[in-house]
Amino acid sequence: MDDKEKRAHRPRQAGSKAEKKMEKIPKKHEEKNNPKAFTFQSIGRAEKTARRNMDRGEKKLHVPRVDRTPLEPPPVVVAVVGPPGSGKTTLIKSLVKKYTKHNLQEVKGPITVVSGKKRRLTFIECANDLNCMIDIAKIADLVLLMIDASFGFEMETFEFLNIAQVHGFPKIMGVLTHLDKFRNNKTLRMTKKRLKHRFWTEIYQGAKLFYLSGVINNKYPTMEVQNLSRFISVMRFRPLVWRNTHPYLVADRIEDLTDPELMHNNPKCDRTVTLYGFLRGTNLKSSARVHIPGAGDQYLEDVSILPDPCPLPEKERKRLDEKSKLIYAPMSDVGGVMYDKDAVYINVPGSFMKKPVTEGEGDDAEDQYYGQGQGEKMVIDLQDAPSTLASQLEASELRIFRDSAPLWATDVTETEDREDDNERSEVKDKSRRPSESIETDETGRKRRRAIFGDEDDDRIVGDEMVDDDEEDEDEEDADEEEEDVDSDDDLDSEGEEVNEEERNEEDEGDRRKAMNKFDSRNLPKKGEKGDNTKSENISFAESDSEMGDGDEVVDVVNINGRSRRKRGNVSLQEDEGRLNIEDDDEGFDEEGGEEEELDEEESQVDHDEDNTNLDGALRWKLDIASKARDIFFSGRRTNLMQEIYERRDRYPEDIARGNIKNRETDSQETEDEEDEENFFRVKRKDTRELDALKALDTCKFNVDANELIEWEEEKTLELIRNKFITGSLYPNSAEANIEDADNVTEDDEVIGDFEDLETGEEVKGPAILEKSALDEDRDKVARKKEELKRRFDAEYDDKDDVGPKEDGFYEEQKEEIERQLQVNRDEFADYEPQTRALIEGFRPGTYVRILIKNMPCEFVQNFDPTYPVIVGGLLTAEEQFGFVQVRIKRHRWHRRILKTNDPLIFSVGWRRFQSVPIYSLNDGSRNRMLKYTPEHMHCLATFYGPVHTPNTGFCAVQSISDSTSVFRISATGVVLDIDHSTEVVKKLKLTGIPYKIFKNTAFIKDMFNSALEVARFEGANIRTVSGIRGQRNYLASNFGVPSQACCFYIQLQKPEGHFRATFEDKILMSDIVFLRAWYPVKPRKFYNPVTSLLLSTKTAWQGMRTVGQIRRELGQRAPQNADSTYKVSSSHCPETRVV
Repeated sequence: MDDKEKRAHRPRQAGSKAEKKMEKIPKKHEEKNNPKAFTFQSIGRAEKTARRNMDRGEKKLHVPRVDRTPLEPPPVVVAVVGPPGSGKTTLIKSLVKKYTKHNLQEVKGPITVVSGKKRRLTFIECANDLNCMIDIAKIADLVLLMIDASFGFEMETFEFLNIAQVHGFPKIMGVLTHLDKFRNNKTLRMTKKRLKHRFWTEIYQGAKLFYLSGVINNKYPTMEVQNLSRFISVMRFRPLVWRNTHPYLVADRIEDLTDPELMHNNPKCDRTVTLYGFLRGTNLKSSARVHIPGAGDQYLEDVSILPDPCPLPEKERKRLDEKSKLIYAPMSDVGGVMYDKDAVYINVPGSFMKKPVTEGEGDDAEDQYYGQGQGEKMVIDLQDAPSTLASQLEASELRIFRDSAPLWATDVTETEDREDDNERSEVKDKSRRPSESIETDETGRKRRRAIFGDEDDDRIVGDEMVDDDEEDEDEEDADEEEEDVDSDDDLDSEGEEVNEEERNEEDEGDRRKAMNKFDSRNLPKKGEKGDNTKSENISFAESDSEMGDGDEVVDVVNINGRSRRKRGNVSLQEDEGRLNIEDDDEGFDEEGGEEEELDEEESQVDHDEDNTNLDGALRWKLDIASKARDIFFSGRRTNLMQEIYERRDRYPEDIARGNIKNRETDSQETEDEEDEENFFRVKRKDTRELDALKALDTCKFNVDANELIEWEEEKTLELIRNKFITGSLYPNSAEANIEDADNVTEDDEVIGDFEDLETGEEVKGPAILEKSALDEDRDKVARKKEELKRRFDAEYDDKDDVGPKEDGFYEEQKEEIERQLQVNRDEFADYEPQTRALIEGFRPGTYVRILIKNMPCEFVQNFDPTYPVIVGGLLTAEEQFGFVQVRIKRHRWHRRILKTNDPLIFSVGWRRFQSVPIYSLNDGSRNRMLKYTPEHMHCLATFYGPVHTPNTGFCAVQSISDSTSVFRISATGVVLDIDHSTEVVKKLKLTGIPYKIFKNTAFIKDMFNSALEVARFEGANIRTVSGIRGQRNYLASNFGVPSQACCFYIQLQKPEGHFRATFEDKILMSDIVFLRAWYPVKPRKFYNPVTSLLLSTKTAWQGMRTVGQIRRELGQRAPQNADSTYKVSSSHCPETRVV
């Protein structure tokens, strides 16, 4: 063993310890890396390095934006997008397995997991639906774009990329799948290269693209998934403009809280719905208006904060603990924990429930259970009971004798009701029914607790009833001794014979229990009678043996010390100085008559036993209350805090001596000794806690009396007299002049001159001498030096020692933004979350519950968890509607050009709606309407819809159906103007012919139809057309070159619409006179929101159809105007003009 060679020490090569050791070791040739000592060796290389560093620095510069991400950020939304069959579900299952060690059975709705110490991820699968892709592009922080490498890029991939570009363009990472289908490595290599370059063309050069080779056990390889998860964990996200200015929420759970009675009466009634999720974006006001894409605008009824269902780890650790790897996916039935406003629900599938039996499966009873035991199966079988317990009891019967008629439960109930009515009519307030409270004990058994009001006269103390009218009772002790009523025992109890020995033991225990409350004051004195009309006689019991039903034998001790044994239920009642025993079947004895005696033999035996045990029973009962009290207090441990601060009946000297008995107890003992005739005593209600709440909250300091003696001297009082308002401000005039100016400091109070407005007296303050000029110069020089030193340190004390930064302005702007954010956080840091929410709204990152009323019933009935439900907050301006002017461009891949007044589906902000746009071009002075969109260039569009802020991107499609194979993105653009009005005009040409010509004037007809139209266009320019258009030759004026007309009209009386115009020259009868005007065009006020979430088939939404679609469905051709067709013109000689 000694010869065995010991293993050599292996120092750490990686890790934090190794890095710290490497920093301490001096590096070789470190002096050669000093740029100040060694210059560059190649001019070209130095120039390239400098250019590269400048390019990198410029790429970092961007407009600084306010990052409103809270200190505890919400989960990062990771959307998995791709065409069907590309591996979206498999990737989500693999990532969830990696993060939480949990195997997902199905992927529905958002799935939130804890991926690190400070980051959480929410995975959402995007369905192959245009509506779903539009909504996902608006909320996703990171998009995993799935691409089937064996098939190539599909049209859905490019559609989503174009949608994401106009809605902020979140981070996108490509994932290539189905690489195991390639058998040739060269083909695989070329395919990867081709797809990568095409992916870079659509995104940017150098975009991340991952490769998932194949599937093993329905999961992607572990190392490839881990590599992908590492890139996700270090991904940083820049705040997008729209999300940085709007609050929004992705609902991960939805509940319908509508009253079932309303749904039963009207199944199509509006619903009350609650949505749960993490708040993102900015603060959300509780009274804000929101928009749910696919369901329309809604108002928030209530917003409340709930506990975080998937919290980050609280302890700081180097690694994430296994217990902290949480998962929360309510729609996917994972975890089974649901958080509500007032409770947390845990769903345990398979507990006390049967398997759903589908068609084609066997009806074997064993197949309907989840593998429970025999007891659990019996509980499950109770769910299939044909009738309830109440109905079975009503149908039960009881035959007392063999030949007697059976007694039904309904007959007994009717008889008891009649007896109760008779008693209620004869004796007023004789007995009141207690209120009933159904409770469930630890065993799961339901028990009915009888609850009495404070106005009840009788209380149950132990096993006996005491009247309240004789003495005040302690309600706290009475409540402790109150007994529960067993629901099963109150119906039909069949008496059971009990052995005499067992009965004696129970009677002995009852005596001890009653003697604990022993007090002789509660028995009525001789000659007094109890008021039977105001007492309630209610029997309480926990079992049949205690309740009894006629065969039970009960011992009762009367005031004479005699013990009597009676059959029947016990009902203590004070009647002429004795305790009566009544039977339940006979009711209460109102006249105080004698009870029915037992048989003579049994009575004689009872009488002998009573005489034998009477002396012994009374001897140990003497002064039992005081003995029990002494024993109780002697073994009790004193709680000083409770005795001092909670007890109002304690005296300091008693507590100091250790005497825990108060003086009130001593006085009560004295009263007990004086009043020996009372038998029982019920304690009064303990009001110590109430008195403690009403007591004045004060404190008293322990001050030594010797210290107060000095304040009795007159000299001492004079020293502090001037500190009070009654003293003089300047008691000594000599003190008003300050000789030494150096004694005046900045902290000294300076009192100036002031005037008493009530008395008019002017008070002059002391003359404060200014500092000398030399001291002021010294302070000024010191401040300059300090400022110079601060600027020098800020400029030259940099770690890199590279001199002043060129992007100082950019850094200052970022620091200013961060400083303002910190001020905003500190302002409300001390407020409660509820109070802070009322002022600034609910902060992002909190898990909230949103209540919305008047939701369409189809939203709940046709809910599909695979489609995301987004609750987007709206700004005040976005709630208004008007004409919106945008800059739009038809997508180059869309086959058809867009026509004016053809409906388009716009996606602007949170909304998706259909409207009718009008296209136009700006000519500098007016917006001229276009019939079609131009090729390969932008144009203007005006449509009616909700107003959005400028620079808000949008996309437009003609149809959201997935049945088409063409590229569905019709156009993209940005909002320009938010004016509620619009000015779009189109050309208008009015033509007329002359019918009478003078030298420079002519009469024109067929241009207007009334004198009003002529007056409207008075002063407009008109022209004549003849010969070749557009040629302007002064010498060729004889050939009818257009002449400019004067702006002068004269309306003729008859006929209507004819007028006289003045021209620059004489026109011919063959000339055509025309007027160029502009006619305003107003877009149609059409707004049709896309309510896809209200449909069972989300892609079946159908809006307004275009004119071409209607003609194709009707089989009609486009009408052709004869005047719009080109005609062959016949050559003719132009008319000559004589000069």
